[in-house]
Amino acid sequence: MSTVLQRYSVIPGFGLTLGYTLVYLSLIVLIPLSATFVKAAELGWSGFWSVVTEPRVLAAYRVSFGCALLAALVNLGAGLLVAWVLVRYRFPGRRLLDALVDLPFALPTAVAGISLTALYAGNGWVGRHLEPLGLKVAFTPVGITVALIFIGLPFVVRTVQPVLAELEPELEEAAASLGAGRLATFRRVLLPALVPALLTGFALAFARAVGEYGSVIFIAGNMPMVSEIAPLLIVTKLEQYDYVGATAVAVAMLAISFALLLLINLLQWWSRLRHGG
Repeated sequence: MSTVLQRYSVIPGFGLTLGYTLVYLSLIVLIPLSATFVKAAELGWSGFWSVVTEPRVLAAYRVSFGCALLAALVNLGAGLLVAWVLVRYRFPGRRLLDALVDLPFALPTAVAGISLTALYAGNGWVGRHLEPLGLKVAFTPVGITVALIFIGLPFVVRTVQPVLAELEPELEEAAASLGAGRLATFRRVLLPALVPALLTGFALAFARAVGEYGSVIFIAGNMPMVSEIAPLLIVTKLEQYDYVGATAVAVAMLAISFALLLLINLLQWWSRLRHGG
């Protein structure tokens, strides 16, 4: 059977497609990343460590990764709830709501940042009611988290939605007939099937949030040691012609991101292995 599929394959053979894939990935991914590492190596290990452990750089890392992690966790629950509503219920305006989920994909990030800033600033529609309560959103890490939640929600929804659609309602009915409550049904029947998709959506939302720039700089306030994100710090170093310092910060950020995504992928693999997926 495999011989027949190979013989009548629409695309070229394995050798040609593999070669094209390697060349394409090298030009788009590997060579630029390698150039970043080579540029940062000009500092030497001691110089590199000195740059990436500066207090301002460490503070920027804490803001970027902390807000990205918090936003991804919020989207994990909110995305599951939105996907559940879109899949399990039929109501007027459902198709419109389903289309609105993709709005952060189509909306320019700068437009999203300006809109959120206008909304949550001290004189904005929402901010004017929050600040008297002591809740300042714009120009703080809270505002950064709000922006990252906005741009990361579609990743979780679109990852979980098809998995939910494939789950048969009969499984829930069978669990209910055996005396399982709603919480037990969700925890023992639905959650094991959803965990891999949830982890994938979480990883995508987190990865997007870590490198987000356009929607964040307007609402962040960009105060060093307080609300300055790592991508903005890289841009600042480039504007100061500190190209080696900028690449050093980028390499450290890349290494941390890769380690976290590797951990998430290992958790996803373990979850699939545990549940027989």
